Amino acid sequence: MRLEHTLQIRREVQKFPKEIRETFYKQAEFLKDNIRHPSLRAKKYDEARDIWQARVTGGIRFYFRIENDTYLLLNIRKHPK
Repeated sequence: MRLEHTLQIRREVQKFPKEIRETFYKQAEFLKDNIRHPSLRAKKYDEARDIWQARVTGGIRFYFRIENDTYLLLNIRKHPK
């Protein structure tokens, strides 16, 4: 699978501290290799819009869509608890 970053996620990821950005990129690589990687805890987030959610850290998630052989990374934000 391939990764593709939207302009939205590129902007949003820059708002996080360096350590979070590094963790995000590490998690994105895990996604590229294996959507079932245990640290991702990837799951369907919005069935109607076909959006998935995966974990960056305990309080931060990123959102993506699967389009053919590509994970389209959409957004990253703090997880509402």
